[in-house]
Amino acid sequence: MLAAIWAQDEKGTIGKDDRLPWHLPNDLKFFKQMTEDNTIVMGRKTFEGMGSRPLPNRQTIVLTRDRTYHAKGVLVFHTVEEVLEYAKTFAGITFIAGGSAVYEDFLPHCDVLYRTVIHHSFDGDTKFPPVAWEEWTLINLSEGEKDEENNYDYQFETYQHKVTAE
Repeated sequence: MLAAIWAQDEKGTIGKDDRLPWHLPNDLKFFKQMTEDNTIVMGRKTFEGMGSRPLPNRQTIVLTRDRTYHAKGVLVFHTVEEVLEYAKTFAGITFIAGGSAVYEDFLPHCDVLYRTVIHHSFDGDTKFPPVAWEEWTLINLSEGEKDEENNYDYQFETYQHKVTAE
């Protein structure tokens, strides 16, 4: 199964300078909970923005056009097709985890979307690509808890692709 997972602000901002423009520990916990023991796919800039290190307890795929790119502890793929073939044979969930161009390439192939919406506006330079929401059904919505560590109101949303659900 192929799924996209991301957090965005109210304007669709997902990044600034190849990093998250906010600190929301509960969203990071959600990301960890969802992706552990699965595969995450990200572009080279997103991977390097995370410190060029794979996250523990998950397979990381770095997608790049650079045929000479190598990074320790990750798989390096160069085409969308390679990732789709991998996802077909992987028993778990293959999560698309950024950046914007990678999301755009994979949205048409996703079965499920996991979106965290932060009810705030941030300064950023990267937006999530447009989604044809009429093709998706909201199947779960839960409000996040604002507290001393999580300074913003937010919610977790899960969408199923209508074609997948039929």
